Amino acid sequence: MADLHDMLASYVADGSLPGAVAVLAGGDRTEVAVVGSASVGGTPMARDSIFRFASITKPITAAAVMILVEDGRVALDDPVGRWLPELADPKVVRTPASPVDDVVPAARPITVFDLLTSCAGYGWASDFTLPAIQALFPVQKDGREVASFPPPDVWMADLARVPMLYQPGEAWLYDTCSTLQGVLIARVSGQSLPDFLAERVFGPLGMADAGFEVPAAKRARFTSSYRVDPAGGLELADAPDGQWRTLPAFPLGNGGLAGTADDWLAFARMLLAGGTVADGRRLLTTDSVRLMTTDHTTSRQREIGALFLEGQGWGFGGSVDIAPVDPWNVPGRYGWVGGTGTSAHITPSAGTIAILLTQVAADSPVAPGWMRDFWRYAASAC
Repeated sequence: MADLHDMLASYVADGSLPGAVAVLAGGDRTEVAVVGSASVGGTPMARDSIFRFASITKPITAAAVMILVEDGRVALDDPVGRWLPELADPKVVRTPASPVDDVVPAARPITVFDLLTSCAGYGWASDFTLPAIQALFPVQKDGREVASFPPPDVWMADLARVPMLYQPGEAWLYDTCSTLQGVLIARVSGQSLPDFLAERVFGPLGMADAGFEVPAAKRARFTSSYRVDPAGGLELADAPDGQWRTLPAFPLGNGGLAGTADDWLAFARMLLAGGTVADGRRLLTTDSVRLMTTDHTTSRQREIGALFLEGQGWGFGGSVDIAPVDPWNVPGRYGWVGGTGTSAHITPSAGTIAILLTQVAADSPVAPGWMRDFWRYAASAC
């Protein structure tokens, strides 16, 4: 197999990617590949180029919830209705295929644990035609369009009018629970999500470029974002002076962060170190990291959202490999992928980290070939 640089450069050469930054780290070894350009025909990519993280934001948001748990501000078995009163008395469709006006009361309250495990009853199932899923689309919009979301209180009121697809704890459903975690953090802490993350996560970890906006002074390092057009080429989805130039009305815990490969690397190193920061301080307890990176799902829960999972279960905020479906599935590998073309995982058993940041949006829950080739390379290199 070609080395990491050459493998990624081949996808730049054939026009699949404008550029990419990848990092593989384990023990004393770190392999970094920087290829292509920050925009089509633009300046060369750099290691400190800034990307839209999309859903690799989710593990960071879950870690912030666990900080509040360790602070004693909230407990895993707490009903979330105390802080999210909009969800204090939720309704659930009688069956997943029922019309949205055929509802029953929730059998029990939604808990913090339900949100962290993505089993609260809200989110995407494999079948997008279900009436309750169709009703969710106007509320749980495309997280890559961060400017399309209203303020959190308005969004919460809109969500509360949509019935849950399953009873709390019954099913793993994608995405919405991470958005709810962001609202929970803000309401429990009394700070905005950006302020809480900056103070309690980004500052201690040295994640210098992570944030929900990219200020003017950093915008020269901010990559353009693309999607695949109907002819198979690339069309611009968001420019550096686009949606991330100002703080959005709703900083999204499910996918609103931007940052560099080294930002996520710092977060990953903390997880591999059992919650300890490089200088010896502790961000999370070992127990919290273990909870985050342990699969909490049943086969029945996973079956309902199987479109998004390949040999994986779910911990807190990220997937956990449980079956060797593909060569890169190592039991216990934790992380996730982002719809803007990002991927970030740790493999605790091997002590390794694999991060890939690109600018091309996914058009399917199935990872594109270049991402799968990266995972294959990472698995062979570890």
